[in-house]
Amino acid sequence: MKLHVRASGDGPDLVLLHGWGAHGGVWSSLLADLTPRFRAHVIDLPGHGFSAFVPFTDLDNAVDEVAAFVPSGAIVCGWSLGGLVAQRLAHRYPKQVKSLALVGSTPCFVERPDWPHAMKAETLAGFALGLRTDFEATLKTFVALNGMGGTNSRPAIRALADELLARGAPDPSALDRVLDVLRETDLREQVPTISQRTVVVHGKRDALAPIAAGRWLADWLPQAKLIEIEDAAHLPFITHREIFIGALEELRG
Repeated sequence: MKLHVRASGDGPDLVLLHGWGAHGGVWSSLLADLTPRFRAHVIDLPGHGFSAFVPFTDLDNAVDEVAAFVPSGAIVCGWSLGGLVAQRLAHRYPKQVKSLALVGSTPCFVERPDWPHAMKAETLAGFALGLRTDFEATLKTFVALNGMGGTNSRPAIRALADELLARGAPDPSALDRVLDVLRETDLREQVPTISQRTVVVHGKRDALAPIAAGRWLADWLPQAKLIEIEDAAHLPFITHREIFIGALEELRG
């Protein structure tokens, strides 16, 4: 099945992958700055946005769907869930991925006995229950968590909330399945084998993917640089756009 992809701009290929419950529109406010520098490929992941009809059955299925639209030698930028897709894409399709930008990302979203740098399992279960019982309120809670703790987050939260429904209401059952993928996925064993140059952009006040997860990625990815943003939460690409764009610029060479 064909994903929704929009490409624009001139320069090195840059693939932008959004997070859970969102779609490619979350990057819209950045495109005016990015397209003079990059050829930006904005992809709606399976089960999201205009790709809602494409099932997100598991992580590898989603990666295979995305890989069909990734030019060889691209810079791949993934935010949150998109960061998981980007990591797995770099591992499985190394010739297509020249470098990575991981934003608010983690190798494993849910706590394990040996992995405390993550969301508690009961928190994720609460989101899953909320999708079935009060979908709209659950999405509002999730959007608020994206900015919780960060300075200058209110405008970013409003922008994200406004953008989420711009491509139609998400399908609760599709989002529920992606929560299962987040619960099941643990890429820690693969991370040390991802050899592409990487920038890890992470807010120190991230309430969804703790800063310790970003530090772990930077420690275990062989060619990674960590950019910690003191007062950012889970939306550094919106709240601290100049730092984010600067990080992408580092990968152009």
